[in-house]
Amino acid sequence: KDEMLMEMELRNMSPKTIAAYQGHMICFTKHFGKSPDEMGKEEIRQYLHYLRKDKQTSWSNINIGYSALKFFYTRVFHRGWNVDHIPRPQKEKRLPHVLSYPELARLFEVTTNLKHRLIFKTAYGGGLRVSEVCCLRVSDIDSHRMTIRINQGKGRKDRFTILAQTLLPELRDYYRIYRPQMWLFPGSKKDRPINCGTIQRVFKTSKQKAGIVKPVTPHALRHSFATHFLEAGGNLIKLQHLLGHRYLQTTMLYIHVQSKELSRVISPLDFMKGDQS
Repeated sequence: KDEMLMEMELRNMSPKTIAAYQGHMICFTKHFGKSPDEMGKEEIRQYLHYLRKDKQTSWSNINIGYSALKFFYTRVFHRGWNVDHIPRPQKEKRLPHVLSYPELARLFEVTTNLKHRLIFKTAYGGGLRVSEVCCLRVSDIDSHRMTIRINQGKGRKDRFTILAQTLLPELRDYYRIYRPQMWLFPGSKKDRPINCGTIQRVFKTSKQKAGIVKPVTPHALRHSFATHFLEAGGNLIKLQHLLGHRYLQTTMLYIHVQSKELSRVISPLDFMKGDQS
């Protein structure tokens, strides 16, 4: 366990990834009641099958378990890893749920707490992840360049995204009222940023108040930003940089959810008008 932790820290892996990998290794060893060095491909296959069939774990979490075990056996134990014997589950290809402009307007309207409302607007206005908007510092808002700096986002990367023109005066009003020092959106303890779990709970409440029935989380604000950006004629490469995606293929997902593109397509059923005998 200590060797695996040291190896992950030397590779500068994120705390979230480290915790996920360690969690799977603990679950793996407890499931069989044996040390990892006593186990191999058959136990790994059984564990991955157990996650799906017995625990009803999502495919995404099973892939994390796969990555954790592969990392341990190849990087810590230096064993071979035969993908034919231990195949990686195929990821589910699902399109993201996107909020419409009226839904977003209702969401912002029912979120009466100024700090929470501006967190939602900042996430949507710049396409930020929840963890990114929670960890914004006051100094990350650049009103001269109209940019927001994201420090060490996913993949340990810094980037800049856009600061919406309409958001700036609202942030200034918020600053005059709350007077944040270091963190733009501090939590109950002023020296700590607001907790992501708090935003998840507030979003769920606001979503219900707004009458939004789509199965969305705060991450839908980022999906909505990306989709609306492209629908407004935004450049795909520019969007990739704004979102902080490593691969363009990841960003191309949003091409498939543009409603304006779909609205230009005519259903064959509509060609039947007036042609029926």
